[in-house]
Amino acid sequence: MDLLQGKEVEALSETDRRLATELVMGTLRWRGELDSRIERLSGKPLQYFDLEVLIILRLGIYQIRFLEKIPKSAVVNEAVELTKAARKRSAAGLVNAVLRKCEPAKRRTIKLGAGKMDAELVEAARRSFPSWILERWQKEYGREAADSLALAGLAVPPTTLRAVRDVREEVRQQLVREGIQTEFGKYSSRALVVQYGNVRASQAFRGGEVVIQDEASQLVASLVAPQAGQRILDLCAAPGIKTHQLAVALGGGTLVVCDLSARRLRTMKRLLSGRTPAAVQFRIVRLDAARELPFSSRFERILVDVPCSGTGTLARNPEIKWRLQPQDLPRLADLQEMILRNALNLLAPGGRLVYATCSLEPEENEQVVARVLREAEGYRPLTAAELSSEFPQLSPLFDSRGYFRTRPDLHLMDGFFAAVLVRAAS
Repeated sequence: MDLLQGKEVEALSETDRRLATELVMGTLRWRGELDSRIERLSGKPLQYFDLEVLIILRLGIYQIRFLEKIPKSAVVNEAVELTKAARKRSAAGLVNAVLRKCEPAKRRTIKLGAGKMDAELVEAARRSFPSWILERWQKEYGREAADSLALAGLAVPPTTLRAVRDVREEVRQQLVREGIQTEFGKYSSRALVVQYGNVRASQAFRGGEVVIQDEASQLVASLVAPQAGQRILDLCAAPGIKTHQLAVALGGGTLVVCDLSARRLRTMKRLLSGRTPAAVQFRIVRLDAARELPFSSRFERILVDVPCSGTGTLARNPEIKWRLQPQDLPRLADLQEMILRNALNLLAPGGRLVYATCSLEPEENEQVVARVLREAEGYRPLTAAELSSEFPQLSPLFDSRGYFRTRPDLHLMDGFFAAVLVRAAS
């Protein structure tokens, strides 16, 4: 995925860059279905193919079945030439034969939250997910919800913007003048969901009037609710999108941002340079949040956006579902508990901490919070009633225990979890 942000891809024309992104993302989203097609069309198990050949076949079948504007003959010829270039000339005939037998798919549009789901599309979606993930979701949410989440993982997620200043309509009109159509987000007062247009080429984007940020991510940062003059700690902060939102909301005070990766911190510093309010004292600290934190003073607000499985972002990051293993979840949960415990120790009396993940898995979410709070005296989660009173527009997103939850299939945004914890005033 990082390669799509690299210099080689950036050097491509806009058309070629879009095609490269479509091929990579689409092939990763539909890999399971593509592999099933490869086995049926070739009569051979996946293990038969060298990795280079397998990747070429996946790319070819994806183009034939899902990209109507590319002629099948062009796809087949290019795949054969790629096979030769990969020094797999002996497999060129097989690649040619498999792709010539492949037929375009019947055009189907993934419509989330639109009633009865297309049964054939659902089966293709289930084939495009590791079975262990579907089994978990089915146990946690039910069969229908698991199918819905699988479909959501194959849909192209919307590009959502956050207006940096509280002038969303003004920014929207500015984007219209540049040929970019947006709609207001449903929950965030600064969210603009892009319908069409090249945002990155716009003056609004280049001038810092908008940043690309999923609406659920915006909502999580808003739960921190910073007040001018406060000290805020942002743990696990890179790449800094929520950090920027916190700085703008704070206006004036101290914002300490931390991450384990020196490279990501350097990137964040460069991206945020000149984009945060001058009255905010900005401090960057490289540290391991799972170890004792090196601060002598406490913070009125803390954001703990922990490393997680990312299963709420599989449409945006489809490689995760092929990399993640069941044993990763308990390992991540242990790490998350250590980070949350350390962070709570630095919360000032009367302060607020937001624990967040972009995961749909209970082991990383409410179970982590419950285990930590059992051992921590003087802390409690805010209730649904308290949060709904403070954030009335978000009340549908708080469950009965006060936990904030979004789901890609239900809310058309990334899947996030957040718990808002407070420390007793004395």
